[in-house]
Amino acid sequence: MRQNPERRTALTDAAITVLAREGARGLTYRAVDVEAGVPPGTTSNYFRNRDQLLGEVGVRVHERLSAPADVMANPQAETPSHDRVGVLLGELMGRLTGHREPYLALLELRLEATRRPDLSAELTKTIRESIDMSVDWHVAAGMPGGRAEVLLMYLALTGLTVERLTLPEVLADVADEDVIRILVDRVLPS
Repeated sequence: MRQNPERRTALTDAAITVLAREGARGLTYRAVDVEAGVPPGTTSNYFRNRDQLLGEVGVRVHERLSAPADVMANPQAETPSHDRVGVLLGELMGRLTGHREPYLALLELRLEATRRPDLSAELTKTIRESIDMSVDWHVAAGMPGGRAEVLLMYLALTGLTVERLTLPEVLADVADEDVIRILVDRVLPS
């Protein structure tokens, strides 16, 4: 297998675009080659099978949706407060809805994982690690609440994101900022 990391990332990003646009059935080596603008057969040189490609897409999606490295590196950079949690959740919501492709690809991966046990195991591990990292960061930052509260906020934002990206008119009369404010006020201890 080829080892050019930049090309591998470009192919994985192209796969995210194809997956978001065409769904799991449209994700073929040929479609990725076309999207990436590379010669036919390039994707098959980097990924031994479709399962490997799907697994690496899952990891790459989380890389693209993660908080900026400077925020993650210094959890105590800001004074912990309800308001700070609200700001961070607003920034997260902006990343999730502002960059539609990675999250839509993640939704497709989740559906595909219901039919592929290996993908399910990989995606479960990746998402569990992401949740654990969020909880650890939240606690290290001294933010109000703990694991249960972070999990509730994760679940609420997941649902809100699905609505915004798939059927935005369902909650057209509700602002994300209002939902986040209510969420923080109700979930975090005062």
